[in-house]
Amino acid sequence: MNQEEAIIAGQCDRGGGYRELVLASPRIAATVRPGQFVHLRIPDLHGAVLRRPFSIYRAAGDNLHILYKNVGLGTTAMNRLEEGRQVSILGPLGNGFPLELNDRQPVLVAGGYGVAPLYYLAEKLREKGRLLVGGRTAQDILLIDEFTKLGWQVEVATDDGSSGRRGMVTVLLDELLDTAPAGRCVFYACGPDGMLKALAERALAHGLPAWLSLDKHMGCGGGACLACVTRIRTDDGSESWERVCKDGPVFAAREVVWE
Repeated sequence: MNQEEAIIAGQCDRGGGYRELVLASPRIAATVRPGQFVHLRIPDLHGAVLRRPFSIYRAAGDNLHILYKNVGLGTTAMNRLEEGRQVSILGPLGNGFPLELNDRQPVLVAGGYGVAPLYYLAEKLREKGRLLVGGRTAQDILLIDEFTKLGWQVEVATDDGSSGRRGMVTVLLDELLDTAPAGRCVFYACGPDGMLKALAERALAHGLPAWLSLDKHMGCGGGACLACVTRIRTDDGSESWERVCKDGPVFAAREVVWE
């Protein structure tokens, strides 16, 4: 883990309230793995002392790319960050996705901007596969062109039917499980807990491996404050509490104990 004074290299609007922030952060960019995250101290956020965690969407050269949505005081302050501004970040943090496919076909399952860390994963995996992505509306569907250019097959579902199939992403998942050759898929997922739980149940029922990136409120980001603990099932069947920020955020589906 490094603490680095990164420089804002650019920022742009991605539509639907989503934005992309580019940080010049050569030490962290050189070592980050898909599924890891950074902890960002947002300047000019008076009265807020905690850093904010953000998944890495891309790491290219000296730059880190972050996707975020304007949903509160912190992200509103991020909108105002100008090129050349210095910000403090910690990273790379956590354990990322395993890249070994073991002769399986990769299937990425995303909800909303949970698609962000899956794009960096798609860049690094040796084989192309499928992306199943869901959102409330068409405005919540991101990075489709980017995945397509990488050579991935993309399928979309939206709650209101404004893009792709009408319904949740599990509609696409169920269709895939009905048609895919048994034992060929490995799942990688990031999104809301409800989506992750639904995927975990289906993967386990079919005897297929799945890796889930959990999202919990974090304090320190380094494992000290225990604000982000989650229940995990160990190999002997017992349960323990593990830290999403340090022991995760990626866990095997068979390990996660859902509330």
